[in-house]
Amino acid sequence: MWALAPGVCLGLSLTACNRAPQPPLIAIIVPSQDNPYFKAEADAAAARARQLGYRVRIDAHNDDAYRQDNLVDAAIASNASALILDNAGADASISAVRRATRAGIAVFLIDRAISASGVAKAQIVADNDQGSRIVAAEFAKSLGGSGAYAELLGKESDTNAQIRTHGFHAILDGEPGLKRVSAQSANWSQAEAFSKTETMLQAHANIAGIIAGNDTMALGAAAAVKGAGLKNIHITGFDGSNDAIAEIESGELAATTLQPAALISRMAVDQADRYLHTGSTGQPELQIIPCDLVTRANAAQYHDFQKSP
Repeated sequence: MWALAPGVCLGLSLTACNRAPQPPLIAIIVPSQDNPYFKAEADAAAARARQLGYRVRIDAHNDDAYRQDNLVDAAIASNASALILDNAGADASISAVRRATRAGIAVFLIDRAISASGVAKAQIVADNDQGSRIVAAEFAKSLGGSGAYAELLGKESDTNAQIRTHGFHAILDGEPGLKRVSAQSANWSQAEAFSKTETMLQAHANIAGIIAGNDTMALGAAAAVKGAGLKNIHITGFDGSNDAIAEIESGELAATTLQPAALISRMAVDQADRYLHTGSTGQPELQIIPCDLVTRANAAQYHDFQKSP
């Protein structure tokens, strides 16, 4: 679209070639490029943007609002046309998004919404409430509606962690045969989940299931259960990572909820492209995308945070 055709600089001086217009830049900022979920977001957004002819820059804020501010300022200084952002906090990110918008950058939020409307052009997020309810129902089913269970919570300051645990309990608290005997925050960390699960298993020998706020913590819990030589403890996660799906197929995990990260990222780039060309996304600002329940019965259909075509 905006990219120079092959050979366009042939016959031009180096100065003239350097003055040739560059394609617009789309800046992509995610929490981390080490976490497979966030990497899938960045990769899907970048691939779609390049397919549409944009330049791309990917950065990570590591859930640090100050670092996010600096990265947004860098996007402004680079004259980015659009920003695809998985933000560092519902409240802490408002000023950065507003600053980018005032600088003429079209901001598209993915995965996490902010506590303000009318600032970003779109906020496209997975339905964490719906996703947590469907995996909680599967968790209750796997336990036969009775027994002691433990919960591993995500980072307590994270809005999605709060929504997920609320959704879990909207289902589980309605099951009189189920009793939560322990709840610990493992801060989305596999290592912390491993350690916290070891402690919970030692304190509560009757635990029949562990419901985790994300796949990373579920994998840590599964490793701790295996290390303790225990069997028949039902563990569920949330996100739909390849590692979690492999563990579901092998029987180490019971289920997870898949957030369609790749789809959401592509949607954000497509809407950014439409906005830059027409001045409108054609969609409402807040867009809630349903999640999928992944069990052993359908696990083979999912890979890279998306369902196979």
